[in-house]
Amino acid sequence: MEDVSLDIRRLPVGDYQADDRLLFERKTLGDFAISVIDGNFFRQMTKLAIAPLKGVLILEGSSRDLQRIGVRREALQGALIATSMTLGIPVLRSMEPGETARLMVYAARQIKLAAAGGLHRSGYRPKGKRKRQLYILQGLPGVGPKRAARLLDRFGSIQDIINASLEKLTSVNGIGQSTKH
Repeated sequence: MEDVSLDIRRLPVGDYQADDRLLFERKTLGDFAISVIDGNFFRQMTKLAIAPLKGVLILEGSSRDLQRIGVRREALQGALIATSMTLGIPVLRSMEPGETARLMVYAARQIKLAAAGGLHRSGYRPKGKRKRQLYILQGLPGVGPKRAARLLDRFGSIQDIINASLEKLTSVNGIGQSTKH
């Protein structure tokens, strides 16, 4: 990766630090399961949550890695809920170490961009309220220009579309039970 320098040193919290803004705790799925069982995970996440830099948890591996450990899925989900929702630590997933490294670099770049004045979405910028609404709706899975227009014509606003019941949504031409997924 270009423009990346590495300084190897022991950190008081986390495994990796990026740009004096982010602390990453990296765990393979196997390590994650074992640390949940022995209680170390919650101690680590609490320290990460109160650290002066923004903490991020990266879980690395596939579900096959968990099968041989025998930890109940609910226990791991509970740990992730506590991490993300209670402690406010984002959880990122990667399949292998190279992807983990790229995630850390990408995250650091995004945070740096945001700190320098925000993230800018490149590309097409629709003019006018209706065109912007249609553009947003077309960003949803399975919603193309025709469906977006029908939804907006029927409900009048994105907010009303979001708040619409399944019954009301499926009453729109081109929106059926199979579209809801």
